[in-house]
Amino acid sequence: MAKPSRWGGGRVADDDGESDTESYQSEPESDLEKAEYARREPVARFRSRDVLSAYSSSSRETSGSHQHLLSTSPAKRKSTFYFYKIPPRVVRYMNWALFSTMIIIAICLIRASYTSSRQVEMGTVEKSAPKPPPWEAFPFLKRYHGGIRTLIPKNKNTPEYPHDQTVMQNISVSKQEIKPVPTSVPYDPYPNVEAEYAKKHECFLDAAETIKIPRVHYYPGVVKGFPEAVMGSYEVLGLRDDICFDRFGRLGPYGYGYSVKRGGTGAGLNGDREGADELWKVPDSTTEVDYSNIEWVKVQAACASKNAVRFNPVENSGQNLFLDLKSDGQQASQENSLEAEPSLAVDDSIVGKRGESRIPAAEANETVIDPETAQKKVTLLPRTAILIRTWWDFHYTTEDVIYLRSLIAELSLLSGGEFTVHFLVHVRDDNVPIWADKKIYNRILENALPAEFRGMGSLWSERQMGLIYGGIQESFFRDLPVHGVYRSTFMPVQYFSHQHPEYDFVWNLEMDVRYTGHWYHFFDQIRKWAKAQPRKGLWERNGRFYIPSVHGSWEDFKQMVRVQTEMGTESPNNIWSGLKSSTGNSVPGSRTAQTKSDKSIWGPEPPPDVLTNQNDDHPPTTYEKDKYEWGVNEEADLITFNPLFDPDGTTWFFTEDITGYNTTASLPPRRAAITTTSRLSKRLLTLMHRETVLKRHTMFSEMWPASVSLHHGLKAVYAPHPMYIDRDWPPSYLAAVMNGGRNGASGGARTSVYGGREHNFKGTTWFYDAGFAPNLWRRWLGMKVDNDGGEREEVAGEGRMCLPGVLLHPVKGVELVVEGRERVGEESEKKGDEEGKG
Repeated sequence: MAKPSRWGGGRVADDDGESDTESYQSEPESDLEKAEYARREPVARFRSRDVLSAYSSSSRETSGSHQHLLSTSPAKRKSTFYFYKIPPRVVRYMNWALFSTMIIIAICLIRASYTSSRQVEMGTVEKSAPKPPPWEAFPFLKRYHGGIRTLIPKNKNTPEYPHDQTVMQNISVSKQEIKPVPTSVPYDPYPNVEAEYAKKHECFLDAAETIKIPRVHYYPGVVKGFPEAVMGSYEVLGLRDDICFDRFGRLGPYGYGYSVKRGGTGAGLNGDREGADELWKVPDSTTEVDYSNIEWVKVQAACASKNAVRFNPVENSGQNLFLDLKSDGQQASQENSLEAEPSLAVDDSIVGKRGESRIPAAEANETVIDPETAQKKVTLLPRTAILIRTWWDFHYTTEDVIYLRSLIAELSLLSGGEFTVHFLVHVRDDNVPIWADKKIYNRILENALPAEFRGMGSLWSERQMGLIYGGIQESFFRDLPVHGVYRSTFMPVQYFSHQHPEYDFVWNLEMDVRYTGHWYHFFDQIRKWAKAQPRKGLWERNGRFYIPSVHGSWEDFKQMVRVQTEMGTESPNNIWSGLKSSTGNSVPGSRTAQTKSDKSIWGPEPPPDVLTNQNDDHPPTTYEKDKYEWGVNEEADLITFNPLFDPDGTTWFFTEDITGYNTTASLPPRRAAITTTSRLSKRLLTLMHRETVLKRHTMFSEMWPASVSLHHGLKAVYAPHPMYIDRDWPPSYLAAVMNGGRNGASGGARTSVYGGREHNFKGTTWFYDAGFAPNLWRRWLGMKVDNDGGEREEVAGEGRMCLPGVLLHPVKGVELVVEGRERVGEESEKKGDEEGKG
């Protein structure tokens, strides 16, 4: 019989196994809540074997009321509301766009990293303003700008600088010390060499030989308190430092200080003019020269022809490649120019051993007129060309014209033709075929120079150099072409010398070089001093600045350099010198410790792939046995005005601008001199030309001549000309900075002044970007600079400036006041004319 279930619902099995269906209405009221929950439970739960059934009919089983009232159940999935469901295709596009954006960002980051590294290498990274260099804290020197009314003898002068650093110099000038302007004296630096050389014939400015060349005037003494040259020496080079030059005595002979009406420039009519006209009142002097009708090419050619007997006969090279760089500005005849290939064989007369030939003057030239010269043996003078580097659209100011006139008059005419001034004009447009058409060449050359200098130039272009010196590997070092004027300044000079073998030497002179003294005196003394230098220790001395207040006499300096080279120094700068091999060259990856001492250069130092069989100079004996005899009375192949430093290991920007050499194992030995103003021999220029043509070798402009001289054992000399500085530097500190390289040299280490420390030259008178040089020149001309100087200060104070001979660079864009006021003489003439008319 079936028993009713205690829940009152469902089917319940009885003892017989039968089951009946009971009504849910018989369910007790006390279990209504549980029954309601039970109905919500899934059927699967009651079929589980792991949970005790609540519907058991056995009294042994519990009722299940011990379990939780709300039993856990699977979470019911809630419905989510979407405003808009993005299609899968759009999602894919968005993913691709996101991925592409990430790729672009990654590429930009890589590019920025490369650019930053490149900027660090190039040194163009913009950083926060660094601390000012120590020299900016040094006070300015005052007595450079002293006036001509305070002149005193040189031996009585107490220089403002250098001085004992424990006592500050304070030089003042009282009113009693200001005196009237003394009388100027004509300057004649030309030696009388007729006993050894042929007689010099006087040259004139006109064909009729009536206009004499006016002479430069100077004043004995120096301005009170005028500083000494801190680097270089007048005494060592044989230059005069007991005299000074004002602007009228120095530039007046070339049109400065008188009006255009009288044939002058119309400049220099303002400021302190006391005694300015004295140079025209000296006995046997000429009157003011009218330069408006002077043709310098004819004047210079007539002077050279008149003194031709003093020099070797002119030889025609016959190398009419493209176009001769002719000194008369005309294109050479191209007939038969292609019949014979130009010979590049070694010519002993060009690259052979040097020696002064003594031959009868009559045999040297058929134009000998002087009978005394024709009957005696004389030593022939070398021919020297002064190459003025300019370009076809250069703007020539009045001051530039005066500078050029002084070069021609003092170096060429008054010397009797020892120098020939020539313009090497750069055509900056490579699309102009100057080598292909005579009319184009002459038209450009005629418009490239002022009227008075026409006919004195030669044109060249970078494309022309690329045609002549073809096959050179193009590296675009620092984005510059290898045939460009910046990297290969001497290519046109090499070719000029190749076309003009009559010139034994060539001065490479820039348009922004100035000299307050006499050009001939300076060049002649530099040549003589360089000729007298012995070869022993020469390269080591060349690599250092000579500072007399620290180094003492020149003999003391020589011995100091020898000790530094052979024994080495304990300078901490040696830590920063580059790792070098036993040959002195940098070896990438080398771990060998560098020796303390340096190897003295004695003879050629060639790289493995240098041009051989060039009759290089080899020492006659060993370094130890030489008694400073080799090289004495030997003309220098290279003369520079800055030290010939070793760029290896320095931070100089162009130390690795080397083209054509095998640099697999090491870089070739090399030297460099900042600025390209220098004198080069025909022998050196021929070797440079042959290295470029035959071996495809070249280097950066300031490194090329010195390195070729080093490779072939030629005589190179740094002339320690006087250099001034505008601030009160402690001399010992200055010496440590300028010679801050390896073992007391100026190069050879990262601490070298060349490279990242070139700002120390800002206050000097000679460097490629010296700031003191143009300021000193402008103040000397009576101009106001930084609100100092000018006409009022000159007239009310000590008068105009008076400087000794100082070489200055760079001086650019000086605009003189032209026709500022009429001269007193002209005013009186006008008054007389007006009265006569009245």
